[in-house]
Amino acid sequence: MKVKEFFKNAGLGAGIGIAMIIPGVSGGTIAVLFNVYDKLIGAISDLRKDFKKSFFYLLPIVLGALVGIAAMFFPLKYAIEYAPMPTILLFAGLMVGSCPKLFKDTYKKGFKWTDIIAVVLPFAFVVGICFIPALGQANLGADMPVWGYFVLILIGAVASCALVVPGVSGSLLLLIFGYYQPVLDTVSALLTSFGHSLLVLALFAVGLIVGFFTIAKLMKFLMKKFPRGTGWAILGFVFGSIPAIFLTEEFTTAPIDGVQIAIGAILCLAGVIASFALTAYAEAHSCKKTDIN
Repeated sequence: MKVKEFFKNAGLGAGIGIAMIIPGVSGGTIAVLFNVYDKLIGAISDLRKDFKKSFFYLLPIVLGALVGIAAMFFPLKYAIEYAPMPTILLFAGLMVGSCPKLFKDTYKKGFKWTDIIAVVLPFAFVVGICFIPALGQANLGADMPVWGYFVLILIGAVASCALVVPGVSGSLLLLIFGYYQPVLDTVSALLTSFGHSLLVLALFAVGLIVGFFTIAKLMKFLMKKFPRGTGWAILGFVFGSIPAIFLTEEFTTAPIDGVQIAIGAILCLAGVIASFALTAYAEAHSCKKTDIN
């Protein structure tokens, strides 16, 4: 792999990592918007079959995701806590600006009127889960019940949706089940309660890995057997994630402040322009590269 391609994939991974920790935003959506979702899912599914090729493709993405999560963990935590409206509007703008290219690429695969169902159902699902009441904060402290450790693995599998299924935010699902803030607090508690916090995060990671590969296999099967319908379903998931981000608790409970609204509007517009320009550049660069080859 060339150095330029390595850093390009690492940058993509950083974007996916940042998206994974924001309720309402999906890492899979980032992969779809930048036209690498199929390749990413293929590499995950073929890791055992073609280990070397898949490993070296995924390595910079995984490293980038880890760097993105580590670098933006506290800034995003404070941004969402103290300036939720501008922060969420920025990410909404980034998603909106990338949608025209996504629709264009999906339409190339063909369209039948029955595909409307493939769009509407995922859209309704993503928006619908935002109306599920939160179940209260889970107890991840040292006094948590024994069964809670096993539930962590299941919760980790649920969170893996953040990357594998576009438009489905694993962070939002964690928020609904009451694990989002406790998991963040556990990361922060590594400095004060290292042993227990490490155990909790390790079990959570096991669930992430199991769910990650299982769902990736399913998505690869669907894209191979039902490419057109799966493409429109992915579009429905992504489109649904845009209104969903405005239905998160962080946004709906944000204080109405004229300054934050003005800043948010500017950031949203900047996000739309930036992502539209970036995806247009990526498409033009891809076409140019194809013509040269």
